[in-house]
Amino acid sequence: MANIAFIAGSSRANSQSSKVARFLRQRACTLGLTTEQESSVIDLGLAPLPLWPAEDQGPWALYAEQLGDADAVVVISPEWNGMACPAIKNFFIYASKAQLAHKPGLLVGVSSGVGGSYPISELRASSYKNCRLCYLPEHLIIRQVEQVLNLPEASSEDDQRIRERIDYTLGVLGLYSDALESVRAAVDMHDKRFTNGM
Repeated sequence: MANIAFIAGSSRANSQSSKVARFLRQRACTLGLTTEQESSVIDLGLAPLPLWPAEDQGPWALYAEQLGDADAVVVISPEWNGMACPAIKNFFIYASKAQLAHKPGLLVGVSSGVGGSYPISELRASSYKNCRLCYLPEHLIIRQVEQVLNLPEASSEDDQRIRERIDYTLGVLGLYSDALESVRAAVDMHDKRFTNGM
């Protein structure tokens, strides 16, 4: 089993991204990929990080510990005006290779409408650079998020379809988590010449 960190990347408390993070965590537990004790939800709406740079780094020390313990990461980002939410972008300014290097990352876009793809593209383009997170070639987009993942059982065909895709994609994340364990053990991350990505 893997230790998985689920990052709800909205700056709003009780957000749809938080709902999705909790649902994904529960599914990962049900599928036997992790347990409640071996997984965590980092909710940037409930305990926000101060805008970087800040002398007081707020809850970052706790988040860094949770991420350091994780074998895999699920990054959930709402789409705001066609962009990734500022809270999740700020999160990746804090994150470094000490927490995330050579760990598999699953990107999840969230949209109240039919969007959700832009945060995926934006985070794939730059958020991994210095932290060395390895995004899966798979990702999820939860569209019409208010109408899905609300009940234990699917309430519509769209709800059922995304649940099936979630189970498939979480299974892929579990395989990558196992595969990259040996990579993390073999790569020397202490060479100061290569602190940052190119």
